[in-house]
Amino acid sequence: MVNWHQIETVLLDMDGTLLDLKFDNEFWQIIVPKAYAVKEGLTVEQAVEKLAPLFKQQEGLLNWYCLDYWTEQLGLNIAELKQQQHQDIQVLPYTRDFLLALHATGKRCVLVTNAHFDSLGLKMKKTGLIEFFDGVVSSHDLGYPKEHPEFWRLLQSIELFDNQTTLMVDDSLSVLEAADKHGIAHLVLITHPDSSLPVRNIEKYTAVKSLREISP
Repeated sequence: MVNWHQIETVLLDMDGTLLDLKFDNEFWQIIVPKAYAVKEGLTVEQAVEKLAPLFKQQEGLLNWYCLDYWTEQLGLNIAELKQQQHQDIQVLPYTRDFLLALHATGKRCVLVTNAHFDSLGLKMKKTGLIEFFDGVVSSHDLGYPKEHPEFWRLLQSIELFDNQTTLMVDDSLSVLEAADKHGIAHLVLITHPDSSLPVRNIEKYTAVKSLREISP
């Protein structure tokens, strides 16, 4: 699925690729609405109904991933809420085995995430995965989400990777499409980012259930 002889740089997403997306899905779909309901004196159902259009408006934009933005918009300390739930952050199966195998190859490995700094720091502290990366880039460093073409131009100006020898692994189809348009030659989509949900059937790009299937 991946010709590792052709790869020099590996760009890895975090949530849904290395870490179980169940944490984030439950956080935004359950934890935040409950906290917002208490704050506003609403039922949880009313809170969900009120929050849904606010979330929808920011999908695919940098604000969607910004904890500071949602703290201001909702009047909740989102970073603190995440900290309170940190015990639920889990590494996806085979993540550590993949990273160990990749590290042994000596190829440059960069964490490329839309996660806000507070979330990124919390998750790296909880999982200890930071040791496997030669570089870490958040979309908040660059001012554009990974879905935006400018993100990839700026990322390449920092990392200086060769499109033809670079592999990007992500669970987001829209992110991989943006990477594809930029010219990154090797793209892999994770089809089971949330352990509590069924495996997705996606045929575009190389699609794998877990990192085990593409381990060096």
